[in-house]
Amino acid sequence: MAATSQFTLALNPPHSFSHSYSFPSLIGLSSRYRQSKFLLLSTSSWRSPKRTFLVRNVSSEPKLKDPVADEESPTAATAFAPDASSIASSIKYHAEFTPLFSPDRFDLPKAFFATAQSVRDALIINWNETFELYERLNVKQAYYLSMEFLQGRALLNAIGNLELTGPYAEALSKLGYELENVASQEPDAALGNGGLGRLASCFLDSLATLNYPAWGYGLRYKYGLFKQKITKDGQEEVAENWLEIGNPWEIVRNDIKYHIKFYGKVVIGSDGKKNWTGGEDIEAVAHDVPIPGYKTKNTINLRLWSTKAPTEDFDLAAFNAGEHSRASEALASAEKICHVLYPGDDSIEGKILRLKQQYTLCSASLQDIVERFVRRSGANIKWEEFPEKVAVQMNDTHPTLCIPELMRILLDLKGLSWEEAWNVTQRTVAYTNHTVLPEALEKWNFELMQRLLPRHVEIIELIDEELIRTIISEYGTADLKLLREKLKELRILENVDLPAAYSDLFIEPEESSTIASTEVLKRSKEADSVDKDEFVEVDDELESKGIQDKKVEPTPPPPPPKMVRMANLSVVGGHAVNGVAEIHSEIVKDEVFNAFYKLWPGKFQNKTNGVTPRRWILFCNPDLSKLITNWIGSEDWVLNTEKLGGLKKFADDEDLQNQWRIAKRNNKLKAVSFLKEKTGYTVSPDAMFDIQVKRIHEYKRQLLNILGIVYRYKKMKEMSAKERKETYVPRVCIFGGKAFATYVQAKRIVKFITDVGATVNHDPEIGDLLKVIFVPDYNVSVAELLIPASELSQHISTAGMEASGTSNMKFAMNGCILIGTLDGANVEIRQEVGADNFFLFGAEAHEIAGLRKERAEGKFIPDPRFEEVKEYVRSGVFGSCDYEELIASLEGNEGFGRADYFLVGKDFPSYIECQEKVDEAYRDQKKWTRMSILNTAGSYKFSSDRTIHEYAKDIWSIKPVELP
Repeated sequence: MAATSQFTLALNPPHSFSHSYSFPSLIGLSSRYRQSKFLLLSTSSWRSPKRTFLVRNVSSEPKLKDPVADEESPTAATAFAPDASSIASSIKYHAEFTPLFSPDRFDLPKAFFATAQSVRDALIINWNETFELYERLNVKQAYYLSMEFLQGRALLNAIGNLELTGPYAEALSKLGYELENVASQEPDAALGNGGLGRLASCFLDSLATLNYPAWGYGLRYKYGLFKQKITKDGQEEVAENWLEIGNPWEIVRNDIKYHIKFYGKVVIGSDGKKNWTGGEDIEAVAHDVPIPGYKTKNTINLRLWSTKAPTEDFDLAAFNAGEHSRASEALASAEKICHVLYPGDDSIEGKILRLKQQYTLCSASLQDIVERFVRRSGANIKWEEFPEKVAVQMNDTHPTLCIPELMRILLDLKGLSWEEAWNVTQRTVAYTNHTVLPEALEKWNFELMQRLLPRHVEIIELIDEELIRTIISEYGTADLKLLREKLKELRILENVDLPAAYSDLFIEPEESSTIASTEVLKRSKEADSVDKDEFVEVDDELESKGIQDKKVEPTPPPPPPKMVRMANLSVVGGHAVNGVAEIHSEIVKDEVFNAFYKLWPGKFQNKTNGVTPRRWILFCNPDLSKLITNWIGSEDWVLNTEKLGGLKKFADDEDLQNQWRIAKRNNKLKAVSFLKEKTGYTVSPDAMFDIQVKRIHEYKRQLLNILGIVYRYKKMKEMSAKERKETYVPRVCIFGGKAFATYVQAKRIVKFITDVGATVNHDPEIGDLLKVIFVPDYNVSVAELLIPASELSQHISTAGMEASGTSNMKFAMNGCILIGTLDGANVEIRQEVGADNFFLFGAEAHEIAGLRKERAEGKFIPDPRFEEVKEYVRSGVFGSCDYEELIASLEGNEGFGRADYFLVGKDFPSYIECQEKVDEAYRDQKKWTRMSILNTAGSYKFSSDRTIHEYAKDIWSIKPVELP
């Protein structure tokens, strides 16, 4: 046995103690730390609840071998069980030897970092073993490229997946802290904003848990989107500070960096190859974040890129001459690429920065992927086998430049022919569409892209020419009008002349030209026959008034801008296109990409979104999780959510219903404390918690929700106190979400919600019957607290405009009942939980176009209740702010920002009538609890595990790889 040593760490207040912890050989770390590197190893078997950690000297080991080594070996490892004492010793070790704080204090932030570093030790070893297995087997690997990864906090998720929550809680207790308090010190990683990024993070969790070989790629944003503050003027944006004191989870790979080029020119070398030269060069540096699976050693990777300029770009001469700003221009230009998620793009500079971000993600990731393929292939590189080893998934259109970038690498750097490179690219890349909104189907100015990425525009032009050839082959030239329409609809390049090979396709026949010329000549002669004296009289009159005769030529309208349509490029360049809910995928096929669907029907699929049940039930809602496990009889539902359906048979059981209500109330009490801390408002846990938390956008219709609340408030004010209590169920209406900094109307909605809250919440006549709360800076951690406490959740987008949504799935999993339209995943959720357990209202997707047409023709007659609520807002009851622009957007029949494009007025009467049904159902708590149980039971289909299995089988063609 290894010797046992004493390790003592003296700490000062707020937790002053001088404890000694005994653990095998860890004192050796302090004496030998300078000579060798030590890692904490996990020798747990796959899905085994028992784990053993090792401390191993790996200074002489290029790769990890069998972790069970001979104790007599020079590289022998000493094992200790992951019990509370050993974990406490590991935490204390990191507090001393990997410090980010001063040594004289062990306060909460330091405790968090030391704890996270202790967990990271185990993750790194599992990560290394996973990576080595992929390398050794040369498996096909999926790569998920996304501009967003909305991870949330990592500590509780990591120790939960490692099944070490109990031991870590006990270890921290020994050190004087509660696990929950330590975990709360972790800031949310500011790498995303909404559903797009949260979906990507759920997918990574499922990929790791299901043992699929996969990585994620993204950008390491220093300041995130923004931190939202709510002031008297509404939303205020300030920079995120999540990296201010470092990120304990990331591993900087300074040896993994790739050159990224912008601008420059394309020249043809002596070998006939295209060379992209000159311009601006930066470097992308890898930062790896380990992603652990649940009950498995499999630990995959999220690789994030930061950007910098080469050191030689710092102009030392200029700096010494006092021109400090100019000296570091190149450095600042490079680093700002990863400063902010979705920088404002109203300016040319903003557009350039966004395009630089997208290209950096694509270029660095593709270079990394190609380098890995080459390394794993060894001396026998067969590029035609690249798609058999690599699957690239583009999460929306942001990574579309993957297509021309992979082509550039294959053509210019690897020497493939156009046909070979195009075949490889199309078989490798796939595209997930997340929207039907025109503004989200990205277009880039052709000249801007040509200036920034000249070689890529050349490649896109050739891809466009390939597409033109396909379109002509499909539709022929007999019906030129039809062909022109199809080219206009399908081409990647918009408002760009046809290539030279097809330039004479639409030239008018000679006969038509002759007829036209004859008509012009005839009209000219008719004009000459007009009495010239009339013109002389007019000229004389003008001259007498001192007005000179000037011929004013009409100004021709400017030509429409040339654009690159990224969604079209995504469809053309990949082998699969998927929507993210059944109704959305049908809209994609029938409307958004109908012409492409007719051309290539086999490309189009549906993959309904899903969320990880680990984070969104097991870890964020432990009371409900224990309840589910007890009634189902095992915890198998965490990996096999179909077992949640077993709750259905107990939905009427009084014991389960009573326990269910207790669990919900416990979660509501936590939310009450949180809301008091964050907003200053005190709310009653006995009221219904009615929640709408998501990105603020007109199509998501937070405006419909708050107008419904205003109507409710107005009617309450018209009643006596007794009537109010008899008519209305007490409600706490909670909003959360960010409006993009440049989205003026969305920011008006935020301001309006907060003004309504300020009035209602201070009205003594209303009291606890109605509260309106806007939670600032909504993020994953806030969601993990609010969703378990929710009782009603609003998913009320204009039908046909929400691709899927994922928060609706999280709410349903936690026993929350939804009110919503038949939009996105609402359709499938309603099918699974039962129509009687979903509050449905509003127009359906197939009706929307007709309703907008009716509005444009002036045939829409608004409901009197809608007119009443608008006038109430205009009366000034909610303060002095002028809401005319907001209300005016709901009026009129045409015009930008008017005519109620999102049909708030049309759906308003249906909405408030549906809310009356909600009140009625909530009064019957037995019925409501039954509905709640059936929502959780019916949510089994919406696990991201199911979604990932479908992607793996139908799009990526990858199989699980289990670590021994």
